[in-house]
Amino acid sequence: MADDPTPPPPAGGTPPPPPPPPGGQQPPPHTGGGATPSAKDGPPPPKPGDKVPDGGLDPTQVFSAPPQPPPGAQAGAQPPSGQAGAKAGAQPGAGAPPPPPPQDTGPPPPPPGTAATKEMGYDDEDIKILREVGDYRFGSIAAALTNENIVVPEHPETKFDEQLFLTLLSGSISLTRDEKWRIVQAIPNLNQFQIDELQKILQEEKKKFSELSPKHLLQLMKLEQKHTEDWKDLQSVTVQEGAKQEEDEQADEIRKQLGL
Repeated sequence: MADDPTPPPPAGGTPPPPPPPPGGQQPPPHTGGGATPSAKDGPPPPKPGDKVPDGGLDPTQVFSAPPQPPPGAQAGAQPPSGQAGAKAGAQPGAGAPPPPPPQDTGPPPPPPGTAATKEMGYDDEDIKILREVGDYRFGSIAAALTNENIVVPEHPETKFDEQLFLTLLSGSISLTRDEKWRIVQAIPNLNQFQIDELQKILQEEKKKFSELSPKHLLQLMKLEQKHTEDWKDLQSVTVQEGAKQEEDEQADEIRKQLGL
């Protein structure tokens, strides 16, 4: 599949990894020399359920492929392409996104309960889709999610609102379930600037998707439903891993008592 046109990067400058700089720019060299590590340079990146090294994941293990920056909502900008890593060459199994909808030139959706009219700049397709989605607006499905059972590792070198960070992460439709998990596990190894920039990108993504015209609401709703289920699945995996760890610790204690 051919590469999608690269939208402009979000406001706030080019962030360091993670996430990798948008727009195909090269990240700064990492310590140790050589090319920046990627999924192609070694074993597959860890996934939920895998053992996490003491001290957290290395940030270079976070992404199976660089996430795309959020689209601009201005005329001619490309709307969401679905999943991070959608470009050609992404790891197999990363998930192929649906084809991007046509270029976006219309106004953003009106608030729920406000009837859209042609005098407001909406066309027949906008009005038709607004009737189909009802009160749905981007972010309204993810708003019902919780951060329960998502444990943020200790990060003595950084300060940020953990719950706000997780809420932004859970609502992202540009990151896969596994990438969200890896971001959380890499938090101990991120510096303050990286945390701040990542949070800015997540906030910008939410804003830009909210500003896309009503023509994209059906696709956004499907993507948001999928990512919501992925987050719930991640919560379930975390619970299962916690139960397994507790069982292992109990078994170790029994073996010690028996002198095994």
